[in-house]
Amino acid sequence: MKSGKKTINSICIVGMLLALSLGTGCATKGQTGALTGAGAGALIGGLANMHGSWGATALVGAGVGAGVGYLIGNEEDKKDAMKRQAIREDETRPLGGTTWQVVSITPNPEMSHKSIVTNFRSDGTVVTTKTNMDGRVETLHEQYRIVGSTLIIYKPDYVENAKFTLQGDRLIIDYGNGSAVMQRVS
Repeated sequence: MKSGKKTINSICIVGMLLALSLGTGCATKGQTGALTGAGAGALIGGLANMHGSWGATALVGAGVGAGVGYLIGNEEDKKDAMKRQAIREDETRPLGGTTWQVVSITPNPEMSHKSIVTNFRSDGTVVTTKTNMDGRVETLHEQYRIVGSTLIIYKPDYVENAKFTLQGDRLIIDYGNGSAVMQRVS
């Protein structure tokens, strides 16, 4: 009867640990793996030594399981990060890592600026630096991605889609109601 009681206790503890691991919403697969591994390790450790000190073997099993579960989950997190980076790089080609200066804007606006330089970073950030006629410098940070021949520039409060064409060191952006011609700086 004593052995049966330990088995029931083991099952209850593991059930609680698994429910906890599913209900906590861990931020990473490493964390989820550690928690799930601890529960499984506790069960295996507790069941492995039914005639001795159940608590000690369950505790050792939980520790080993947590470590192994974390290692496995952490490797999955690394793979996921590499996939996200590959997608980001694909969405920033061919402009990622380039800098452009505005040559002309159509329709021709009032000249409120001396220059506009735009840097498309490989991480999906676009930084536009506008030097006004009075010498004031304004910098705008946005996000961008490319889908086919469409350049999508966005912030949390807006999205702008534009067609773009590369012609050597020239970048032509067509916003539908206007366009900009840019010269590659780097």
